[in-house]
Amino acid sequence: MDPKLRNRILRVAKLAAVEGGKVTLRYFRKLKNVNIKIGAGLVSEADHDSEKRISHVIHKRFPDHRILGEEGGFKGHPDARALWVVDPLDGTTNYVHGFPFYCVSIGFEYDGRVEVGVVHAPLLKFTFWASRGNGAYFNGRKIKTSNTEKVEDSLLATGFSYKKNEILDQELGDFKLMAERARGIRRLGSAALDLCMVAWGRFDGFWERELAPWDTAAGSLIIEEAGGRITNFKGEPFHYSMNSVLAGNPVIHEELLQMLKRRTPPKN
Repeated sequence: MDPKLRNRILRVAKLAAVEGGKVTLRYFRKLKNVNIKIGAGLVSEADHDSEKRISHVIHKRFPDHRILGEEGGFKGHPDARALWVVDPLDGTTNYVHGFPFYCVSIGFEYDGRVEVGVVHAPLLKFTFWASRGNGAYFNGRKIKTSNTEKVEDSLLATGFSYKKNEILDQELGDFKLMAERARGIRRLGSAALDLCMVAWGRFDGFWERELAPWDTAAGSLIIEEAGGRITNFKGEPFHYSMNSVLAGNPVIHEELLQMLKRRTPPKN
């Protein structure tokens, strides 16, 4: 991909994330319309309006690009080489309850490869971004994954799917396995931010089942550019179309992968 175009994409992704974040700030603790999406948790007017604002910012500058949004699905020409993958509000349950750990996540893919990722947490005033080959950043400072070498010394993060009747037993088994080994585990409710916390070295590893593309598109690149490793539970190179994700610094990732492989069913 042309570096000048990649830089322009990054600028627009940052702008779109900030604009979407402004929408969420206006609605925070002022919601009037919260609904339940079957198998996908809560959705509010903040989710919908944030996505509309983000889509407007992108399509005003790149009208030929395609957008995949959590709330609106695909928009734009189906044969476009450029695809924006947007979560307008990752962590809606936190948001609805007034807990500030939520974010806007925007990934940009060109010819099947993620080239830009931006994750913006408005209330925390955190902005993470990466562009392929140029490193990962937090609020303008370059970041890298931790150097923790043993799971026994690690702080991990995970999440639980809304598909409780289908995979809760598997998730609880994963959690027990990790809890018996790790120093601590946190469950904060935003996969996109959890991935960024691994990239920033605040968490040593993260795993979760049954995620959607918009949860991981941006964070997966931020992990890679911070020197981390990200795969599915089989150890295959990660793409956001995969529904299970394992991320960490290279040493912790390998140990966690071997642990998960021993108990993950053949179908991933």
